[in-house]
Amino acid sequence: MTNQKARTAVLLTAFLALSVVAAWAQDTSKTIKKEPIPMTSGASGEEMFNTYCAVCHGKSGKGDGPAASEFKTLPANLTILAKNNNGTFPEAYVAQVIRTGPRDAKAHGSKDMPVWGKLFESMGDDASVKLRIHNLSSYIETLQSK
Repeated sequence: MTNQKARTAVLLTAFLALSVVAAWAQDTSKTIKKEPIPMTSGASGEEMFNTYCAVCHGKSGKGDGPAASEFKTLPANLTILAKNNNGTFPEAYVAQVIRTGPRDAKAHGSKDMPVWGKLFESMGDDASVKLRIHNLSSYIETLQSK
């Protein structure tokens, strides 16, 4: 009888352990859900940033958005772009990254960051794409650390 109780206890413990491991595995296997691009005002860099960028880069631009932890390479800290460029905001570089994606695209190798230029093209003509990119870049400039 004692042997039966011991065997039941071991089996129950193993079952509970497997249940915990299975639940833990489900929590760590999150995927990033890709959605159609929502329409925003091209006149508001802040609105575009909050809608398109903040989920990864964070509202403050520090790379700490709610989806940031799901990437192998964390999103860039956009608040130090000027600091890393001898105190000058690299406007042309930022506009180019928005339009075509970054050159050294580790996080973007699989295009985890959308190529916004192409997506903006689906919202209007070339002039509106340029306006969106300019206004979004200008808003990112306001996030620079002082």
